[in-house]
Amino acid sequence: MSHHNLYIDNKLVISRDFKAPKNLVFKAWSEAERFEQWWGPAGFSTSVINFDFRPLGFCHYCIESPDTLKMWGRFIYKEIIPNKKIEFLNCFSDENVGVIRAPFNETWPLEMFNILTLEEDNGITTLTLIIAPYNASDTEIRTFGENHENMELGFKGTFDRLEDYLLKN
Repeated sequence: MSHHNLYIDNKLVISRDFKAPKNLVFKAWSEAERFEQWWGPAGFSTSVINFDFRPLGFCHYCIESPDTLKMWGRFIYKEIIPNKKIEFLNCFSDENVGVIRAPFNETWPLEMFNILTLEEDNGITTLTLIIAPYNASDTEIRTFGENHENMELGFKGTFDRLEDYLLKN
């Protein structure tokens, strides 16, 4: 575990409050037809190709930009505690579910480990997402560390979409 400290030091923590019960927020992540309504950058459409929400199951999806650029992604679920926690590995993938390099950066970590937790208080659910490079080289870990701000912006856009979805449901 020589990379353990780097993994801890380079984690990105994103937290957001939603005016929704935690079981609904959990459903937004755990049901394909909900997930595809909000996942991905603003302006993109998401289609789920495979969605097997259980430990060691996987989600394979495609996001498409307004100018029809397609990108695929994959989640492999690790630990799932209903309405409380989802641990998963995610990566960019090809249409055959293989792992590929991020299209925007050749030193981006191939896979990232995510721990999502939900806590509800007075009808407000706090979603906390911890993201860290997984099995990454020193260069990949450094690239990830240098891009925390970009990732925060990206997730802000995605979580804005989640917020809109939750308000309507």
